[in-house]
Amino acid sequence: MSKSRKELDDLASSTCQQAGATQVVDHQRIEAAVREILAAVGEDPEREGLLETPARVARMYAEMFSGLHDDPRRHLGKAFTEKYDELVLVRDIAFHSMCEHHLLPFMGHAHIGYIPDGRVLGLSKLARVVEAVSHKPQVQERMTEQIADLLEHDLGAKGVAVVLEASHTCMTIRGVRKPGSLCVTSAIKGVFRDNVSSRAEVMSLINGKN
Repeated sequence: MSKSRKELDDLASSTCQQAGATQVVDHQRIEAAVREILAAVGEDPEREGLLETPARVARMYAEMFSGLHDDPRRHLGKAFTEKYDELVLVRDIAFHSMCEHHLLPFMGHAHIGYIPDGRVLGLSKLARVVEAVSHKPQVQERMTEQIADLLEHDLGAKGVAVVLEASHTCMTIRGVRKPGSLCVTSAIKGVFRDNVSSRAEVMSLINGKN
């Protein structure tokens, strides 16, 4: 039986989305912009060492901003029905993102805890959600809230705690130049917000205190 036109369109759309940003990013436009920036700062874009730089930067941006073309909710679709209603915690999920104010990277670790409401997520999916949310121009505060909101609303978790710790190069290599500084943000939802002892438990485990 042949597929309907809508089914084929949906399949094509899904395939293109999963292919990542490399098919939708305008590489030529980025390359032209990079050449202009090099010339504007006093460099020669035709110098041997810089000839391939615009193309490299275009490929880098396609990778760094791939989250603009990836819906993180698709990673939450594969959940499993389980009679488990205690804490699930994954610590130290490495991530890197791009500060939208200076287009400089910030990188660190995400710690995610949730209490399921009959549905548990494969652990690798948590890392994929972090990846999809981080690979775009971001601010850490918003990124923290977005991850927590996804788990609360799309997974249906009874409680969610998300903590991000990151070093921001816009603060360590320019401006105030304070290497070693760390930004910590948190988003607390559901029972973790309402119940003091539950919140204390998850934060203690996130902080590595067993």
